[in-house]
Amino acid sequence: KVDSLVGTGAIKEDVFIQRGIKSVVPMNCPSSDMICYNDIVERINNARIIITHGGPGSIMMSLSAGKIPIVVPRQAKYKEHIDDHQISFTKGLESQHKIIAVYEIEDLKEKIFNYEILVKKLDYSKNRPEHKYNIPLETLTENLENYCRSFMKCKVL
Repeated sequence: KVDSLVGTGAIKEDVFIQRGIKSVVPMNCPSSDMICYNDIVERINNARIIITHGGPGSIMMSLSAGKIPIVVPRQAKYKEHIDDHQISFTKGLESQHKIIAVYEIEDLKEKIFNYEILVKKLDYSKNRPEHKYNIPLETLTENLENYCRSFMKCKVL
């Protein structure tokens, strides 16, 4: 959808897409199937808007960098995933006013165009880090695991 919006001229700024393995190659945006960790960190720090799927790692990297991502969870009904765990995770973060959620792709354009307004409505500034993302990968992994456990209310044995 983002590639299409760039192609029609609706999005005029630079866009980079990490598309993942087995994905369609965009026609209007530079992309890569995978990029290294340091490149992801740099791109997140320099991005105005981050659009991601509903995977905890991608979302938490954005939040750790002080960015509010637009999250489009993969859904079983579209055969994007085997179940709807990304929807559950996304709804949890949405209820905490930490992300901007998109459940139907037709709504993505509106969320991109109104991004700053939607961010202001979240009142996220109280919890938003004022620094660039520089957490080591091991720390990020540990923080992500702890957050997921608390979010899912799991006990560590």
